[in-house]
Order: sequence, then structure tokens, then C-alpha cells
Amino acid sequence: MGPAPAVAEIRRAVRAALAGLDRVLVACSGGADSLALAAAAAFEAPRAGVPAGLVTVDHGLQAGSAERAERVATMGYELGFDPVEVIRVEVGTDGGPEAAARSARYAALRAVAEALDATVLLGHTLDDQAETVLLGLGRGSGPRSIVGMAAVDGRYIRPLLGVRRATTAAACATLALPVWDDPHNQDPVFQRTRLRHEVLPLLEDVLQGGVTEALARTAGLLRDDLDALDELAAQHLSQVVRVSPANAPGTHGQLAEIELAALANLPRALRTRVLRLWATPSGGAPLTAERTAAIDDLITDWHGQGPVDLPGGVAVRRESGRLVVYSIDRRE
Repeated sequence: MGPAPAVAEIRRAVRAALAGLDRVLVACSGGADSLALAAAAAFEAPRAGVPAGLVTVDHGLQAGSAERAERVATMGYELGFDPVEVIRVEVGTDGGPEAAARSARYAALRAVAEALDATVLLGHTLDDQAETVLLGLGRGSGPRSIVGMAAVDGRYIRPLLGVRRATTAAACATLALPVWDDPHNQDPVFQRTRLRHEVLPLLEDVLQGGVTEALARTAGLLRDDLDALDELAAQHLSQVVRVSPANAPGTHGQLAEIELAALANLPRALRTRVLRLWATPSGGAPLTAERTAAIDDLITDWHGQGPVDLPGGVAVRRESGRLVVYSIDRRE
């Protein structure tokens, strides 16, 4: 007899994710999702010839967090991971508690992954994907915000994005793994908690089931479309953009320019992507939907309006049939 169905499903997902990798680190909090991932990786990685370590992050936000992190580390040693890392982080306040903790966690994971030249396996499930899509819908910041999490994102791989949370719980129960239930996952002060326990169950009830899978499926389909548009935008931009040294004679602080004729007849979905790709490097931060729309208005709704300020001390203005990025302190 083979393993229980839940265990087998997770092992298959991890086995596929390990293909072609040289070294991995499993990010494990001790919850059911990451614990099931760790157990599967401990089983599959040696068979695939992939060295595997485990890392757990102590956010220091709850009493006993240090002891809990050490218990996760002990379990990592028992499962055969090498190395096993416990990283303690300071969580700030930017963006609220959830975003601040996430930023601190990813910074820690990125640092250890780069030091070991490893790929990080994350335990996000299909349910997490559905919640992420709903959060993006609520923010209304464009289609890219509702594509959810990528299965492969640089050094991060999410093998369980097609696996339900109930499956990870069943796998942990079958393997008698000591699951830690984070009390934050029950605290309604967190948006994701309310989505998980209130919004998604209500949607499942009203729409008669299948909502979680449908949201995740929609995210995947939309990601494919957006990736194709982004690639087209990059190709178009490479043909039309001109960059000027900021101190070159006659540039007056000019950083980059683009001819209006090269953009005016493009579909808006493509044109705005070209604009974002063009302007973001000068500003040093991704453009908001509002700033992107304001730059687009310089092309499609021109009535003499002034420059559009961007992050990083630069601005975009229209002049002589072009859009130009200028350093603000030198623009004319």
C-alpha cells in the first residue's frame, strides 16, 4: 500500500517542484501547510538528489514565539534537514501588522536564500490563493493585483498552490505531525482572517460551492494574459524609448523621452504598460494606477495640464510631441 491520499498528493506536488533545482530551503512556521510541505520535502528531496534545509522565522509578536521557533527547528533536524535556521526579525509598522510581518519575513528568507544560493519552498495553498485574489479585488488597483501569487517567483516556489488547505491538515494528521495553530489565524482584526472565516464561506454558500477553486483558476488565467501583455509592452518600449544622460548638454535634467506618435494608437491596456515600464526606472518605484492614468492623460486627454510628479524626485511632462521625464529640481 502507498501513502494516504493527502500525503501522496502533497508529495507529488513537491516532487514536481524539485525538478531542476540545486538546493532548497523549506520555510516552515509550524502550521499545517508549511509542516506538510516540510514533511513532503524531507521525503522527496533526498530521492531527487536535492540538498534541503529548513528555515523558520520568529517574528517576536506573540508570547512564546522563540520557544515555538526552536520546536520547529528541532522537528527540522528530526526530519533530516541540513541546515536548519532560526531567524529572528524586528517587525515594523509600515502598511499595518500583516504587511509589516510579511515584509520582515520575506527580507529574512531572501537573505538566507541568497547566502546559501538556495530556492525557498513556501507553503501557500489554493485557499491562500483565493484569499489573495479577493484582497486584490477589494483594493481595486488593477488586474495585476488579482492574479494572486505566482507558483514560481524568483527564488520562491509555491508547490502547493493547487492543493487545498484541508489536504495539508489531513496529511499532518496522517503523519502525526505536531501542528501549531496560530491564534492570529482566528483573530478578526486581520483582513485575511475575516476573508477565510466569513467571506469565503458565505460566497461558497451563496454560489453553491466551487468558489475557492474558481478564484484560483481565474488568477492563473489572468496571469497568463497579463504576462503576455507585459512582454508585448517591453518589446514595444525597447523600440521607441530614448534615454538621455541627466547632465548632457541641452537636456536640462532630462532622463528619458518617448514620442507620442509611438503610443497614441496603441490599445490602452498596452499603452499604459509601456508608460509604466518607461517611467518606473526613473522614479525608482512602481507607479500607482492614479499616476499611470495621469501620465496617460498627457497623451489621450491633453488640455495643457502640468507635469505629473513621480517618486524619486522626477516628473513627466508633455512637450513638442514627446513625453519627457525630468529631474524636478531642474525642470523648466
